[in-house]
Amino acid sequence: MATELLWNGVTLETPAGEFPLGADSVLLADFARVKKGASVCDLGCGCGAIALMLLANDPTCAVTGIELNGRAADAAKKNAEANGLPFRVIEGDLRKVRSLLPAGRFDCAVSNPPYHPAGNDPARAELTCASEELCAAAAWLLKTGGRFSVVYRAERLADLLCAMREAGLEPKRLQFIRHRPGQKRSLFLIEAVRCGKPGLTLAEDLILYRADGSETAACRRAYHREEVI
Repeated sequence: MATELLWNGVTLETPAGEFPLGADSVLLADFARVKKGASVCDLGCGCGAIALMLLANDPTCAVTGIELNGRAADAAKKNAEANGLPFRVIEGDLRKVRSLLPAGRFDCAVSNPPYHPAGNDPARAELTCASEELCAAAAWLLKTGGRFSVVYRAERLADLLCAMREAGLEPKRLQFIRHRPGQKRSLFLIEAVRCGKPGLTLAEDLILYRADGSETAACRRAYHREEVI
């Protein structure tokens, strides 16, 4: 069991064998724009890392997580109880979201999904949910004007953009992630709006580490480090 101290007194416990807290989840929680008191759905919430970070930022919002893996879902429920936060976990298949939750219930949705095509790394491959199914689930859950924020592999940008538009989610804000200056873009963060108007804004690339290996201010801010250099 790994225990992470997030911020504002919130902790995350991850059982051995489940996905540990990674930079992709931290950056997504920082990227997502969640208004005070918003209702949020975390699609494929794992052990609850993103939900807990959103609630650590703003305990007035309420998060519902959907998780297929029973062991991870149990861990997420325990994390919610241990922190006393408004985080509800549903063990279920988001491909069957219509049987789990009503349409148009949420202001926001977030997801750090398996983002390799089937046939690649089994631990991160789309074996149980393709990008089209993920976007369809988000579109079902969101109110008109609701926001969907995702972290994904850079080389799969076209796949996700197509899946979003097919589901009626209009891409509005995009930011690529690099580990160091000069390295290729490895991931991207994207926000789409349900029934939004066309118009995509490209943000400056988010770089995690300087050439000397030290964290950038953007990285430290996302992790809520005490000192931002």
